[in-house]
Amino acid sequence: MAETDKGEFSGVPTTVRGAGGLVTLEGGVAVIAAIVLVVRGLLGHDQSATSGYGTAAWFGILGGAVLAAGIGLLLGHRWGRAIAVIAQLLLLPVTWTLLTDSHQPVFGVLLGVVVIAALVLLFAPPSSRWMAQEYGIDTDGPRSG
Repeated sequence: MAETDKGEFSGVPTTVRGAGGLVTLEGGVAVIAAIVLVVRGLLGHDQSATSGYGTAAWFGILGGAVLAAGIGLLLGHRWGRAIAVIAQLLLLPVTWTLLTDSHQPVFGVLLGVVVIAALVLLFAPPSSRWMAQEYGIDTDGPRSG
């Protein structure tokens, strides 16, 4: 794929692809966490099987959706942006909890950096113009009337 003069690949801004990469990373981590929880449950390391498998299902379903959204953004599918934005907004309180009540500042800072970066990329002007094109909205600037 050839890069255009605006830093875009095949009409998809690099901001969207960057956000797609971060969202894919988040989804991948959640899916890996689900696999680890299932393995822990199978090996008998959890206090209750229901808790381990239920948490694994939660991480697997939501992580799978976030992973799909990230891959969708990497491939230039607009539907991935809505899921990605919602996931980032839901991860903001998780970041705060990691920083404060959970006493896990390293993980809180890492997650916060990824979440804020993804939100900035998802709402960057090139990303917004790219989304608006689907609806036929003029993105060239204000109209003279």
